[in-house]
Order: sequence, then C-alpha cells, then structure tokens
Amino acid sequence: MKGRTAALVYSTVAMVVSFAAWAILSPMASTLQELYRLSVTEKSLLVATPVLLGSVMRIPMGMLTDRLGGKKVYTLTMLFLIFPLLGASFAGSFETLLFFAFFLGMAGTTFAIAIAYVSRWFPLEKQGLVLGITGMGNFGTAVAGFTVPLLIEAYGVSGTFRIFGVAIAIMALLFWLGTREFPSSPSSGSIPSVLGVFRYKETWLLSTYYFLTFGSFMAFGIYLPTLLQDLFHLTAVDAGWRAAGFVVVATLARPLGGYLADRLGAERMLTVVFAGVLLGALILTGLSEEIRSFSFACLSIALLVGMGNGAVFKLVPVVARGRTGAVTGVVGAAGGIGGFFPPIVLGMVRDATGSYALGFGLLAVFVLDCILLHKWYFGQRKREIMA
Repeated sequence: MKGRTAALVYSTVAMVVSFAAWAILSPMASTLQELYRLSVTEKSLLVATPVLLGSVMRIPMGMLTDRLGGKKVYTLTMLFLIFPLLGASFAGSFETLLFFAFFLGMAGTTFAIAIAYVSRWFPLEKQGLVLGITGMGNFGTAVAGFTVPLLIEAYGVSGTFRIFGVAIAIMALLFWLGTREFPSSPSSGSIPSVLGVFRYKETWLLSTYYFLTFGSFMAFGIYLPTLLQDLFHLTAVDAGWRAAGFVVVATLARPLGGYLADRLGAERMLTVVFAGVLLGALILTGLSEEIRSFSFACLSIALLVGMGNGAVFKLVPVVARGRTGAVTGVVGAAGGIGGFFPPIVLGMVRDATGSYALGFGLLAVFVLDCILLHKWYFGQRKREIMA
C-alpha cells in the first residue's frame, strides 16, 4: 500500500542508488589517474567535483520538494542523472570527464529531497529515528566502493558508467510506481518566506555541525580509496572494500544517533561526538602512516560522525518551523560542502609536503572550534531559560 512505509522504503533505496552514482568516481580514481596522467591534486579535484553541485543544489531542491512534492522532484532528479552517467561513458579527456562529473553532483541532492518528502509522513516525536533510517541511503557510497572496481575489471570504465545509468533509470521507474505524494497540498510559500530560515541562528549552528559530521563522512567516504592506495599501496578492490567498511559503519550509526538523540537529547549526543572525532583526528595527525592506528581512527570517526548526522537532523524539524525542505537544503548543503574541500586540501598538502598529516591537523582544529561553539550556544540557551 502506497503510504508512509512506501515513502520511507523507496526514498531510502532510491538514495542508495543515487549516492552510488554520486560516489562512482572515487573507486575508479587511480584508474583514471593512470588513464589521463593526473597529479594528486587533479585526481582529488575530479573526485570532489560531484560533491560541489550536490551540496549547493540541496537548498533549491529542498525548496522545490516543499512546493511541488517529493514524488515528482525525486523521480525527475534520478532521470536527469542518466545524462551525466552516459556522457561520462563517452568522455575522451580529463576536461570532458570533469564536465560530466560536475552534473553527477545532482545525485547528492536526493538527500534533501528524501528528508523533506519522508518527514511529511511522520510525527515529530519519531523524526529522529525515521530520518536516521532515511539517511541510511548514504550506504550508496559503500555500494560504489565495492562494486565499481569489480565492474571496471569486467566491463571497463565506460561500461561501468552505463551500468549505473541503467540502474538509476530502473530505480526512477520503481519509485514513481511505488509512491504517492503526501495527501496534504505541497507548501506554496514564497521564496523570500522560505529563505527566511537563514534568519535563525540555529540554522547556521546546525549547518556548522553538519559541515563537520556529514562533511567528514563524505570526505572519508570518497577519498579513503585514494588514501589507502597511496599510503599503504593496496589494490583498488582491497581499498574499495575497506572504504566501504567506513561507510557501512557510519551509515548504520546514523539511525542509532537519531534514536539516542530522541532519548537522551541531541546536545549530549553531539558533545560526545565532537570529543571523539577530535581524538580520532589527533591520532590521524600523528600516526597517519601506520595502518592499524589509521584504521582504528577512521572506524572510530565513522561511528561518531554517523551518530552525529542522526543527532543533527533530530534538531532540523524543530528549527524548520514548517519549512523542513528549506532547512534540510541549507544544512545538507553545508554538509556536502564540508565533503568537497577536504579531498582537495589533502591532495594539495600531499603534493606540497609529501604527507597528509597537516590536513588531518586542520580537521582537529575545526573540531575544536565546533566544541567551543557548542558549549557557548547551549550554555547561553540554559542561561536564557533560567532568567
């Protein structure tokens, strides 16, 4: 029966397929580097480029979902992805591939669409868990990690892009047939009214938090194959599977974070998350070339940022005030941008210094800033309540 369950299930599965397309370039980055003779910085730019459009466009796509309905917007977005996937399969140069990589970024906007669509079907007290489950569509990054290297071995780079194009077309059809719009009429608020969410300091606060948590998830998820092959000389398949492990841990932790935020409060959850990520970043800064320490730190960060993602979006419906799509778009965009810069910075740091340590040190500094901001905001909020 088409209803809340269908909305939740189809939205999550569709995000898995879309995120796999979003992350398709990362597992094939080393192959593309050899094919086009790229520097580490150029390879990092190629991997990070889809994240840029997928981040910025989350804001208007969230707004469109509020206004036009999730079923229409979700389906049309998936159909659009066929264009860059097929285009990339015919790319004959780095510049052409970079062009299509940019438009692959639209796959990342499905997060904002799914959150806005699913949230309409469930009451506020269930938002943490339900949106955490929806966010498990991030698992698509892992799907790309362990399927793309195998597909390249069997069908080549061009064949892999085309297979993903067929998969996204099938998913779009299934989503259209299996879901329906929320029974109430879509939001018809004006654009200035929707953009009013920028006036709330909570929007900026959650955007900063999500820049860290989801940004770390995306940055590690798409760049770990490159790091593992560069640091420890692993094969593409081995690196893909290990990177997939990071994504799986972070993805499964997301609904747990939402559930614990429902029970214990998002403030406490985020305090623990930030402290743990700081410790992990410090370990990577000092021991980034020792595989056991590197693996432990990465998996710990995966667990923590996954729970952090769920905890942040527990707060979104509270801040949204009837504009869940708009707030989701803003916060989601911040998270996506948080995943865009680190791979490029790490590539530049590696080219300049021969090591990734400084890049991980910058992560530690930013986490410390989030801890101080978190302590200040909630301290101020408690003082206002007591006054």
